[in-house]
Amino acid sequence: MPRILTGNRLETGDVLYWNGSDWSLSIRDAVAIGDEGEELVARLTAEERINDPVLIEAEPSSQGWRPRTTRERVRAFGPSVRADLGRPDISVESI
Repeated sequence: MPRILTGNRLETGDVLYWNGSDWSLSIRDAVAIGDEGEELVARLTAEERINDPVLIEAEPSSQGWRPRTTRERVRAFGPSVRADLGRPDISVESI
């Protein structure tokens, strides 16, 4: 299964995806990572710009990449519950 590289921006916590030359906020911009993946993760970890860069399994779909695990799908596409069922005292933006 193809792998893509993800991590979080240190300053904001934003979920990011490696697009082949830099980071993107959109999983649609991600590129498949081949055998160079572990070396790339080591280099990016040493740069200390991105928190916890990690290779994840994802499959291509008509809408772009679809992460294999539920955890990564939530990170990529947002909360897994209906926002209108959440607590009324918490804004959707804070989830």
